Amino acid sequence: MGDPKAWNPNYGVVGSADRRLAYSRQFSLSSAAAAASSPRPGLARSDSSISMPVPYSPFPLHAAAPANADFRFRWLATRPMRRLALLLALNAAYSAVELAVGLLTGRVGLVSDAFHLTFGCGLLSFSLFAMAASRTKPDSLYTYGYKRLEVLAAFTNALFLLFLSFSLAVEALHSFMQDESEHKHYLIVSAVTNLFVNLLGVWFFRSYARVNIVYRKAEDMNHHSICLHVLADSVRSAGLILASWLLSLGVENAEVLCLGIVSVAVFMLVLPLFKATGNILLQIAPGNVAPSAFIKCGRQITAYEDVSELSQGRFWELVPGHAVGCLSVQVKNGGDDQSVLKYVHGLYEDLGIQDLTIQTEGS
Repeated sequence: MGDPKAWNPNYGVVGSADRRLAYSRQFSLSSAAAAASSPRPGLARSDSSISMPVPYSPFPLHAAAPANADFRFRWLATRPMRRLALLLALNAAYSAVELAVGLLTGRVGLVSDAFHLTFGCGLLSFSLFAMAASRTKPDSLYTYGYKRLEVLAAFTNALFLLFLSFSLAVEALHSFMQDESEHKHYLIVSAVTNLFVNLLGVWFFRSYARVNIVYRKAEDMNHHSICLHVLADSVRSAGLILASWLLSLGVENAEVLCLGIVSVAVFMLVLPLFKATGNILLQIAPGNVAPSAFIKCGRQITAYEDVSELSQGRFWELVPGHAVGCLSVQVKNGGDDQSVLKYVHGLYEDLGIQDLTIQTEGS
């Protein structure tokens, strides 16, 4: 940029030290040779050349989107969404009936269980919303799209289930300290009905009824969290039924034993999901790439003849199966930026990094 006050169509009058121009240049391997003969001036050595990949979009960037491309209000577009909507309707109807019966009969246990179901319905509703919103195209505000909503919904479900596990442990301790077995037998009808409703949800999402599941997409996390949610409620209802049956046989502390087992089971079921979703939201390094592989790539880049230094390498998973990275490479005087970019892109592409931003600077 020989002219210190050159005109740029994106930013207007820009000085030679303005770094915003670094973000208007995209690296293309196929156009490297054409760029050398182009009459347009390239970036100065003091500026940065950054490769910015096109954000993911389900439709071509320069093609007209189909007429049915707007998914904002298509809540029942897929089978999992229809199944979850049906499960929500059943749970909402049952919790309303349980709340009405509890208020009319003065049963605090029924009212408490109804509020528990209502709160669970709210979380499942958020999962349904995440399913629908994640189908929306990336826009100028959310350039990566809305896929992470499904990860957030899964994390919220996992957090709720951990709280449920803790509350069951507290309830078991409370039952051990005070004998309240007699007035809880009426919950057997509620537990049986709730068990059948939740078993229907387990059947709907049975393909995700595993503890350690390999998450290849954001949808996998959300569907797995829904399955674990209804499975945990099923285990809780089954524990109450078993405790009531054992109490009828005269087994002492049966409720304490069953609630304690259910608490531990729910905790063990949901902990892997909680760790997986939390790691993605904290932008941990991609789990499918060994840390030693990143170290090896860094050594290979610094050993490249045109590179003097590598710094600020950051890599994370946007959603499962979509790895993102950025790094800064200092090129030696007289070095070829394009060859460095091509070499670095090739190394990290082999590791499975889909979106890689590279900033090159002159030494």
